[in-house]
Amino acid sequence: MRQELAKTLTYLSIHLTIGFTVAYLMTGSWQIAGGIAIIEPCINAVAFFFHERAWKFDWAAWKRDRSLPV
Repeated sequence: MRQELAKTLTYLSIHLTIGFTVAYLMTGSWQIAGGIAIIEPCINAVAFFFHERAWKFDWAAWKRDRSLPV
């Protein structure tokens, strides 16, 4: 668990650094770059949640249920 937390935190720091750097290079504004570097990972976290849900969804059962006559 400790290693997983350390890995998560180091990945987050890399992600924030890259996001900030790219946004700063594109805009020239550290305020805008900071905002993007904070907001973008939050949006990605929400997107990842739904991505994981989609991977766990039983698509075969859904398809089977939709093919049944009503």
